[in-house]
Amino acid sequence: MKIDVLTLFPDMYQGFLTESIMKRAIDKKAVTIEFHNIRSYSKDPHHKVDDSPYGGGHGMVLMCQPIFDAIEDLRTKESKVIMLTPDGVPYNQEIVYDLSHEKHLILLCGHYEGFDERIRSIVDMEISIGDYVLTGGEVPSMVLMDSIIRLLPGVIEEESHINDSFHEHLLDYPTYTKPQNFRGMEVPAVLCNGNHQEIMAYREEMRYNRTKERRPDLLEK
Repeated sequence: MKIDVLTLFPDMYQGFLTESIMKRAIDKKAVTIEFHNIRSYSKDPHHKVDDSPYGGGHGMVLMCQPIFDAIEDLRTKESKVIMLTPDGVPYNQEIVYDLSHEKHLILLCGHYEGFDERIRSIVDMEISIGDYVLTGGEVPSMVLMDSIIRLLPGVIEEESHINDSFHEHLLDYPTYTKPQNFRGMEVPAVLCNGNHQEIMAYREEMRYNRTKERRPDLLEK
């Protein structure tokens, strides 16, 4: 997979891709990631990328020209262009799985008071990572990359993400490690009896019970 990120603050990604699973995925060449400063596409002598909104109002709005030129420069027939915006579709694990099968993602990070509305005409999808507002799209783009890249072949063991929370619209089952007794809190006996069928049945039951208790809305799906 190839990922291109359009951002005004490429330095925000320092460290994100040089640790843990993200670094492993890059080292294994499961993904290549490039960052592009939107200002480098501006035709303004001072590399201006924003201006005041028509009709008045607070803040500045990202202009069409640099973003249109950037997307048109990077886009291919295999590209999917995603705008990170609070009014996009809510991000969930189903979307993660779908995007993990794409060959080329272009992630568009907003800032300031948002995008000129006409920029929506050049993107394929708008995504929100939650019902709150951040200072820009850089953090949401990291959320997308982290959630998608871990699903790419060879990055982590397939069994690890098959049992993830939200797989089949259920939360994950509870897990334990040594010691078996910690401050009077015991590991459930079924997990220590070596009977794999009973363990699997217990875990499926716990997935359902935990979802029913904490996220009953998921069961409706």
